[in-house]
Amino acid sequence: MVLALSACGRPPEVKGLMNPAPLDASDHRAPGIPASFGDTRPHDWSARAPSAYPVHGIDAARYQGRIDWSRAQRSGVSFAWLKVTEGGDLLDPGYAINAPQARAAGVPVGGYHFYYFCRTAREQAEWFIRNVPKRGGDLPPMLDMEWNHTSPTCQRRPPAATVRADITTFAQIVARHYGTAPVVYTTPDFYRENGLGQLSGVEFFLRSTTAHPSVRYPEERWTFWQYSGTGVVPGVNGIVDLNAFAGDRSDWTRWLGSRRQR
Repeated sequence: MVLALSACGRPPEVKGLMNPAPLDASDHRAPGIPASFGDTRPHDWSARAPSAYPVHGIDAARYQGRIDWSRAQRSGVSFAWLKVTEGGDLLDPGYAINAPQARAAGVPVGGYHFYYFCRTAREQAEWFIRNVPKRGGDLPPMLDMEWNHTSPTCQRRPPAATVRADITTFAQIVARHYGTAPVVYTTPDFYRENGLGQLSGVEFFLRSTTAHPSVRYPEERWTFWQYSGTGVVPGVNGIVDLNAFAGDRSDWTRWLGSRRQR
């Protein structure tokens, strides 16, 4: 996921949207992904390819600017998570602009929080709740857990047991408020180094851009798969993350019915 940086102790920070150059998906067709999408860094898929899954979506932040959700929906975008918060003092303005337009276009949308290891889990859960109104029909929140090696303010890497406890604390606080637990996004290195397979009751959103999740996360169950960080989607300027849902369209309908906010 594309990140924005924050710092401890600063007042709430709001930055403007980016204005990336438009790309044409037809110029970036790639094997193994939906025919209406593109990828600026394509590769062959040796195992089951993303295109084998019928339900696809995106996650985005201010870097994608204003999204044409009607066009994105027509191209096959069935869901979207948008960055809202990071740490305990940063807001992404893209959510306030893009989330209402996604709903109007019929694209289920949710907010996500990027975790910052120099704030407590409770502080961060409360910051997310403060900035994301509970809204019936929205997707559950998403918690983005990964190392941020580019952060100029926090290079802390807590012990694995602390990381797992923080995930549990954040999830419990957020679930009580929204009536549905967050999905947890992570990367192969973060998953492995922190023993996330030991967590129970977690619904995973797994990044794996060069292989099927079964290769990078052996024996782990997943609901969402981020298969590209360099995707091209009609209606979205610049590049964007591409994601697949694990089941078929009937499974998707059932999942939405059980996991949407009430």
